[in-house]
Amino acid sequence: MDTLIEKAVLVGVQLQKDSHFDYEMDELKNLAEACNVEVLGEITQNLERVNPSHYVGTGKVDELKAFYEETEANLIIFNDELSPSQIRNLEEDLECKVIDRTMLILDIFSRRAKTREAQVQVELAQLQYMMPRLVGLRASLGRQGGSSSGGVANRGAGETKLELDRRKIEDQISKLHKELEHIKDQRTTQRKQRTKKGMPVVSLVGYTNAGKSTVMNELLKKTGQQEEKQVFEKDMLFATLETSVRQILLADNKSFLLTDTVGFVSKLPHHLVRAFRSTLEEARNSDLLLHVVDVSHEEYRHMMDVTNRTLHEVGVENVPTIYVYNKSDLAGIPHPRTNGDGLWISAKNDKGLDELLAMVKQRIFADYVTCRMVIPFDRGDIVGYLNETATIRETEYEEEGTSLRVELSRADYDRYQEFVVGK
Repeated sequence: MDTLIEKAVLVGVQLQKDSHFDYEMDELKNLAEACNVEVLGEITQNLERVNPSHYVGTGKVDELKAFYEETEANLIIFNDELSPSQIRNLEEDLECKVIDRTMLILDIFSRRAKTREAQVQVELAQLQYMMPRLVGLRASLGRQGGSSSGGVANRGAGETKLELDRRKIEDQISKLHKELEHIKDQRTTQRKQRTKKGMPVVSLVGYTNAGKSTVMNELLKKTGQQEEKQVFEKDMLFATLETSVRQILLADNKSFLLTDTVGFVSKLPHHLVRAFRSTLEEARNSDLLLHVVDVSHEEYRHMMDVTNRTLHEVGVENVPTIYVYNKSDLAGIPHPRTNGDGLWISAKNDKGLDELLAMVKQRIFADYVTCRMVIPFDRGDIVGYLNETATIRETEYEEEGTSLRVELSRADYDRYQEFVVGK
């Protein structure tokens, strides 16, 4: 059977003061192409406010219909989230399939979701989006069946179907909520275990396609980690939906956990942000954020704003941040160089990663203490532990036990305080 090739016309409304409109329309085109939709053209309109009944002005609807027929498209994609009544009115007047930016993003997410958690999160967001729009999607059904006398007994078969659908969706939503809660509890338990071990957590955040996975893979390579620990990276929107957690082992026995989170995009559907909340909580509980920015993109400042707004929405606040301006080579910016919290790098070319590691170490190991300890010979377990987790500067054997000059975390220092004999 031949699969239908989707050919779309894009539609956008530019409101006053929206200086990022052209970029968002470009992004809409990229999102459509990520769903294998061929874009045939676009129609835009400047308005003071979006038309509540049809999104665009009624005159534009006629122009759109003519353009749609002329290009032989089979789909129209709108740049904003449409209300249930807008979808219904547009489908009736245009007599074609209408989708909005939210549906498009949800579709990409459902194609990319690999783990059960990501799949549950996406399905939940899709159902929550669909729920109020059922009437639009089922408008035609309401006209079937029923007699002129009306009354409950004679309600249209479509209406009853609508209620059944709604109930089914509500049941499914509550089932998915429960499953997500269960996954969230597991995640919290894992986080508590990590906190107990006192291992710092560093999270990569940023716009989709900024190079977060590349930074992670290059850091793994740089610290001599095996190939199988590498995470998936590709030059496409939302290549990573799953949260990958990797341990980065440093030469001086220090280590930290690096997590890679889902990338952001402008007008990210709020249902999706809510559904991915538990994944993004990794960032909220981090000791440090690495905000990766594609500095070669002319809209990179806008991308940074979107990322910061989305992080704020899920409660990620007051976490120390290093701004990693990636792809500096493509932007023609001298690199590697640092300035305050900013670092300019090219992860692909391994330029600036040593500097990045140095900055990370400086931030997350700031509370490390160097001291001298004497550990009795019958507590060899402590010496073994410190050899594994701390940096031993020198070791001597004295009558009372093993004398160590050691650099260790504040948590371990407090734990073994009784053996400390001096700085």
